[in-house]
Formats: sequence, structure tokens, C-alpha cells
Amino acid sequence: MLRTFLIYLSQAGWAQRMVTGWSFAWKVASRFVAGETNEEALAVVKALNAKGINATLDQLGEHTSMAEEAINSTEEILGILDAIEESGVRAGVSIKLTQIGMGLDATICRQNLRRILERAQEYSNFVRIDIEDTPYTDITIDAYNEMLKAGFGPETVGMAVQSYLYRAEDDTKKMLENGTRFRLIKGAYKEPPELAYPKKEDVDANFDLLTKILMDSTLENNFAKVSEDGCIPPIPAIGTQDDKRVDFAKQYAKKIGLGKEFFEFQMLYGIRRDLQSQLIEEGYQVRVYVPFGTQWYPYFMRRLAERPANLWFFISNFFKK
Repeated sequence: MLRTFLIYLSQAGWAQRMVTGWSFAWKVASRFVAGETNEEALAVVKALNAKGINATLDQLGEHTSMAEEAINSTEEILGILDAIEESGVRAGVSIKLTQIGMGLDATICRQNLRRILERAQEYSNFVRIDIEDTPYTDITIDAYNEMLKAGFGPETVGMAVQSYLYRAEDDTKKMLENGTRFRLIKGAYKEPPELAYPKKEDVDANFDLLTKILMDSTLENNFAKVSEDGCIPPIPAIGTQDDKRVDFAKQYAKKIGLGKEFFEFQMLYGIRRDLQSQLIEEGYQVRVYVPFGTQWYPYFMRRLAERPANLWFFISNFFKK
């Protein structure tokens, strides 16, 4: 119930106006969000790189309501790719299609996506298309496939898959036929029980199954390891802070003989720094998802929904304000 309510609040305009008006809210949110500007985000990435950790930069924003907003978001993402190229940091980019016009105008969205991928291709960098809630799943996959047909390969653009969806296994197997690079995550939206597993143990079991599928495909097809500059990830990106999921991935990779350079663990900025450091020490590839920007509220609320400890941290600061 609490998770459902917090996810509802993440999409409620009245709640966003109230929470972002609290002076202490940004202080708490900055635990999970790496600043509001490119410069602040790049400073975080440089610090991560110094520890041997690669990054994915995400300019926060979703569900634009006007074509002008979608175009402005696209320009900002192009600016991020420029900044990565100029600074030489080890990072790619993650985007949400609702941020660049999906749900508003399909043609505008595809035009904006093509511009972003052209810039990434020019720099030999990588763009991850995030999967959002289920009303947009098919539209997102269709847009991705259209970009592949337009000549952008899996070294330029990749996808995400959510293990709480019943359809995830079929989607993963189909897109692996094109060598799709995946970020595997559990899923952070509220979905109806006819579309997603309602029980955590089922979500976890499907996560492990998808880990197997991604690793088996990588081994069988001799797919590429992480690029030398750290920008382009391998096919399996295991997106979790869950010790059990991490241990399963490590053990399964060892069982089938998949080298540590052929998959990576992806974690969220500000969460489980101890585990990130441990994995680096053990010789694994680690990439941290680094969100930033002024539109931090929906992302922040979903982080609160994921872990009660995050919520109590927020509440304790509320009474200190």
C-alpha cells in the first residue's frame, strides 16, 4: 500500500509542487540526484571514474506536454553527449522517450531520437532507451526496432527490460536476436496484476531467469565486452543493489565460464556504495546510473517507494527542517 501511494505521489502535480517547495527536500533528494547541471553531474562521473566505475548520465525528465518541451529536452541530451566527448569521461547516456515526445507526437519523438543517436554515433558513444510503464512498452520497442532498421546498431543504442513484467522473457529473447544490449531491472512503476508479478519472490525469480538468458546469449554468440573507453556496455547489464541477485549473477557467470569483462553490474547513484567498491575490488565491471537535472521529483519519489529506509530518512529530515 505504501509503495503504491508513493508511486501515485510521483505522478501527482499537487504533490510535486508541495514537496519541491520544502527547503530541505533537495538536500534529501541530492543523496540520489547528482546535482542540477551538466557540470555538477560530470564532477560526480569523474569521481566515479577515479574509482574504476563507469557511468550512465540521465537528464531527468519525462512526459513532456508540448512539442517545444520535447525539442528542448532533446537539445539538452545532445549537450550531455557533447560534454561527455569534450571531458573524456567514461560514460554513456540514458533517455526516456516520453521526455522527447513519445505519447505526444510519434513523429516528433522519432525525429528527436534519431538526432540523439546520430550524435552518439558520431562520438562512438551509447544511448540506453529506458522502459517506462506499460502503456508505453510496445511503442518504445517499436521505436527501438525502427532505429535499428535505420542503421543504428546495438553498439549505439540499447534497451532496458523489467523483470516484474510477464512479457519480459519473450521481449528479451526477441531483441537478443539483434544483439541488443540490455539493462536488466526489476521495475519501478505500479502495474496491474494481469501485466506484472505482484509478489517480490516472483519478480526476483524472473530476474534470475533473465540474467541466465542474457549471459547464455553473450557466451553463445561471442558478443563484445565493455568498450575500452567505458562508454559502450556489454550485453548483460545487471541493474540491481540486491545482494542475492548480485550473488546469483556472479555464480552463474562462473558456472558457464563467462568472463567478468563480458557483463557488468549497474547500480543507482547514492545507493550501496559499499557493494560498488566490493565488486570493483573483485574485478567486476560496475556502472553507476547518474541522474541529474531540475526535474528530479518523480525519480526521487520512486526511490522512496523502493526502500522503506529511504522514506524514513526523508521523514526524519522533515522534522528537522
